[in-house]
Amino acid sequence: MNYEFSLAGKWVELLKQIAPNVTRALVIRDTSNPSGIAHFSAIQGAAQSHGVEVSPVGIRDAAEIERGVATFARSTNGGLIVEAVAGSSAYRELIIELAARHKLPAVYADSYIVAEGGLVSYGPDRIDQYRNAANYVDRILRGEKPADLPVQAPTKYELVPPKRWVSRFRSQYLLALTR
Repeated sequence: MNYEFSLAGKWVELLKQIAPNVTRALVIRDTSNPSGIAHFSAIQGAAQSHGVEVSPVGIRDAAEIERGVATFARSTNGGLIVEAVAGSSAYRELIIELAARHKLPAVYADSYIVAEGGLVSYGPDRIDQYRNAANYVDRILRGEKPADLPVQAPTKYELVPPKRWVSRFRSQYLLALTR
């Protein structure tokens, strides 16, 4: 993972902001990923303070995801949190479709998922990360030793809402300016 673990707690806050009635969250995660333990712990801590019960579901294959979401969706007031792991990327179309089918608000860690139909994301600004990586390459090509370069965590994060929200709020904002 390429962001601090406390960021995972922000996903719970965001889920409660976009769907205040949510009292349960299904966390789609890679249970074999060691950093996933810390992410899930941060999610549990934030969930407890927001009155949200969390349940994990693994991401080994499509059947596990479908079964987990379908079972979770049988009860009301649920939402999804989708961690940034290889499986969530590989099964993103399925996850987006399941969230829509079961009418579950979903928060994603990667912004490109919103462009493909996901509800909302909050995570590191990937363009800024690539820019920083290019600076590292430049420094190495100029003779600096890679071992001497500091490890840097992302410093810029982005909230990515769906385009339909942006256009609706832009229209409301422009209308307010003309009054």
